[in-house]
Amino acid sequence: MSEPARLDDAEALELLERGDLLELGARADEVRRALHPGDAATFIVDRNINYTNVCVSGCRFCAFYRPADAPDAYVLPEHEIHRKIEETLTLGGTAVMMQGGLHPELDIVWFERLLRGIKRRFVVHIHSFSPPEVAHIASVSGIPVEETLARLRAAGLDSLPGGGAEVLVDRVREAVSPHKIAAATWIDVMRTAHRLGIPGTATMMFGSLDSARDRVTHLRLIRDLQDETGGFTAFIPWSFQGDNTDLAAGHVPASGCDYLRMLAVSRLYLDDVPSVQASWVTQGIRLGQVALSFGANDLGSTMIEENVVRAAGVDHRLTVGEMVFAIRAAGRRPVQRDTLYREVRRW
Repeated sequence: MSEPARLDDAEALELLERGDLLELGARADEVRRALHPGDAATFIVDRNINYTNVCVSGCRFCAFYRPADAPDAYVLPEHEIHRKIEETLTLGGTAVMMQGGLHPELDIVWFERLLRGIKRRFVVHIHSFSPPEVAHIASVSGIPVEETLARLRAAGLDSLPGGGAEVLVDRVREAVSPHKIAAATWIDVMRTAHRLGIPGTATMMFGSLDSARDRVTHLRLIRDLQDETGGFTAFIPWSFQGDNTDLAAGHVPASGCDYLRMLAVSRLYLDDVPSVQASWVTQGIRLGQVALSFGANDLGSTMIEENVVRAAGVDHRLTVGEMVFAIRAAGRRPVQRDTLYREVRRW
């Protein structure tokens, strides 16, 4: 039997704009079942550590960043980062995701010292530094991106989160994050990481100033790079949270139905990305449970700590017990995984 034809851009756009929501969910769930037979739904116990809120990017959608001279600007000392990691491991965590603002003074030497200090003390997966951060570290340090990634990897970096993608269309990026890297640079950083053996995730923050056509363009860029490298472990779409940001005035947030539609189309279109993660951190756990029937096979992190989305007025966190209960209540079997989707514990 021949393989089903790939969803093309025109078909994806039609589904995003006019597809029947329940039919979309059923189709996406069928794809999920083919890729992940059985009833398991995975999650990870980890922590987001925002090592600094100082950022020169000044993205209009962000309520977290501060200029360097702000009274509440900070760079976490290493002992505080170590304390957070120790607590994470005590709670059964397996990884930390460190992300921060684009600090004008933190160079490659600072990050190498940070990573080596962590690896000397802890057995933990370091899933850290989005493509904009990597490009910024390279720029501050006066070295190429490839050298930056190679040195970060040698110091202890294990994988790269897909943050800073927003929507990979420069017209949108120039409107919402004019000082951040271009779409092609984001792709090039990820391509280089994959070539060096550093896997990562891909993300999309939709619903700010983007259109359905822009979202399809984003999906195509991710699928094309995955065809080339195979380096993405998962795709994670979430909707823009506008409170406390420069884009708040007049913004109409994406609805739960908009989110489920985007999630389902992502699962159908990204046939080469193994996992699709539901962003319950922005949607709430009830919609996260529904997402498990719309193509998602994973509920992401329990979120021991999260600061960026919370700064935009949304604060959702779960204990391991609450996550296990939520997955069971959705009719699925809870499985704790690590960052590379290897099983840690099955309930």
